[in-house]
Amino acid sequence: MIPSEWLDQARARIEPHIRRTPLTFDARRQTYIKWENRQVTGSFKARGAFNKVLSLEPWEREAGLVAVSAGNHGQGVALAAQTSGARVEVFVPAQAVEKKVAAMRALGAEVHFVEGGYADAEIAGREYAARKEKTWISPYNDAQVIAGQGTIALEILEDLPEPAENWIVPVGGGGLISGIGAALVSARPRPRLVGVQSQASPFAHAVFHRRPQEGLPDLPTLADGLSGALERDSVTIPLLQEFADDVLLVSEEQIAQAIAFAWYEYRETIEGSSAVTLAAILSGQVSGAPAVALITGGNIQPEVHASILSRFSEKSWA
Repeated sequence: MIPSEWLDQARARIEPHIRRTPLTFDARRQTYIKWENRQVTGSFKARGAFNKVLSLEPWEREAGLVAVSAGNHGQGVALAAQTSGARVEVFVPAQAVEKKVAAMRALGAEVHFVEGGYADAEIAGREYAARKEKTWISPYNDAQVIAGQGTIALEILEDLPEPAENWIVPVGGGGLISGIGAALVSARPRPRLVGVQSQASPFAHAVFHRRPQEGLPDLPTLADGLSGALERDSVTIPLLQEFADDVLLVSEEQIAQAIAFAWYEYRETIEGSSAVTLAAILSGQVSGAPAVALITGGNIQPEVHASILSRFSEKSWA
């Protein structure tokens, strides 16, 4: 469990280093949208990274930090490390998004590429941190990271003019949905909390439905930040099962359409890991209004974004 006071402490700790992002309302779809693509580093991940790094003991920072990332967590850790004077190394899958890798390096991170997918990079990073006696900064399996992510919900609850029936959240390792769930424990009426991820990497979906992760596909996906299996002992597994009311899957085509929709409808650049929430709304998988949809990041490779936009025209969206 993540106590409410941890969320309050996280908010006070990270407030000087992050932005309060806007919450807007789409009247046609009766949806409030939280734009974390406008966050520092272009992603909500900066919240959890800052909270974890700033809560470390001095000797833990001096030992050097190690993280695994598809890109956004690594940027958050690198920025937090830069702010606190720590060195950081980030392990990434070989096919990590070039824009995200460049951003990590620009923030001072040493990047290690690992052949295979995200799970392979995570194993390599954890083993390296243990062998070198460095401080491991998990992107999700850490209570301070979860508390930092939960600060998004505190902002939304303050800005939301009416109760929402559904909160729709991207889910990968489960850190974000766990933090949101902890923040909503005392909300009255309590909204339904719905996670969304890609069919290409449905590990959190399986965990929520209490099915094994073994044998599941881990295919390339536009939602690269949500891919990969959860650690077997992750604190997010019981939290996901406790807080989430459902976890949905969307296709790559639906994610692409949602990326285009965000640009043509709102002139917002979002990445695939963010677009899953809009994909669930546009595909009619979420019923009940009003809703809150989290857009968690905007770090998409420019040529990928341009290619997606070329497939869709500016039009009236269903």
